[in-house]
Amino acid sequence: MDTVEALIVSAQTLSSKCDQAIKKIEGNSEVAHATNPLDYAWPHHVQYLEKWGGLGATTLLLGMNPGPWGMAQTGVPFGATEVARDFLEIEARNLETPANAHPKRPIEGMALERQEVSGTRIWNLMEEHYGSAKATFEHLFVVNHCPLLLLGERGQNITPNNVPAAVIAPVLEACDEHLREVVDILGITHIIGIGKYAEQRARKAFAAGKKGPGQSRNGRKITIDTCWHPSPASPLANKNKGADWRANVVACLQRNGC
Repeated sequence: MDTVEALIVSAQTLSSKCDQAIKKIEGNSEVAHATNPLDYAWPHHVQYLEKWGGLGATTLLLGMNPGPWGMAQTGVPFGATEVARDFLEIEARNLETPANAHPKRPIEGMALERQEVSGTRIWNLMEEHYGSAKATFEHLFVVNHCPLLLLGERGQNITPNNVPAAVIAPVLEACDEHLREVVDILGITHIIGIGKYAEQRARKAFAAGKKGPGQSRNGRKITIDTCWHPSPASPLANKNKGADWRANVVACLQRNGC
C-alpha cells in the first residue's frame, strides 16, 4: 500500500468511528448537530489526499476541528472555498447536506461565497512563504485532529474540549489513533499544533509531556511545537493587521526546519 492509499484508508477508518459516535454526542451534550465532512464531503477530501498527501512532507500542521465555513463545506482542513479551489486545486463535486445538519448551516460546498477567515489566512501564508501548493506540501501536510463539525442549537461552534469527556472520549481516542497513523504513514518528525489545544492533543497522543519530544510507535522522535491560531476571535492573530501572527507562524516553521 502506497502513502496516499494508506492515508485514504486511515481517514475512512476515522470517519466510520466518528459516524458511530454522532448520536451519543447529540443526545448527551450541548451539541445539537454533529456532522462529519469526511463522510458527506469525501469527494473533496479524497482529492486533497490524492493531490497533496504523497509529496514527502515531514512536518505536520495540526488543527482542531472544522468550522462551518471551511472544512464543513470543502472537506479540506482550514478549507475556505476560494483557497480550496484556487490554491489547493479541489474540483467542486455535488455534496448532500446531512439529514442532521443545522438548518441554518446547509452544505453549499465549493459554491459557498462566505470565506472562512482562518483558512484564508493559513493557506495564503503558505502560498506566500513557499510560493506554490506543490512546494508547500513538499514541506508540510495539514490535518485536523477531529473531523466533526459540532454546533449548538443556535448554530454556534462547540469545540471538542467543551463536550463532556465521557461523551467525546471515544472520538478523541479514534482521532489520536488516526494522528499516530498519519505520522507513521508520512514519516513525520515535527508536529506543529495550530493553537494550544492541538498541541496538547499531539502531546497526549505521543506521550510527550508538557515539553520535550514525543515518540512514534516505531521509536522515531517527534518534535512537538505550537503556533498561534489564525482565528479572527484571537487578539494575537489580529495584532498589527495580522503581521505578528504571520511572523509567529513563519518563525515556528523555520525553527522546525520547514
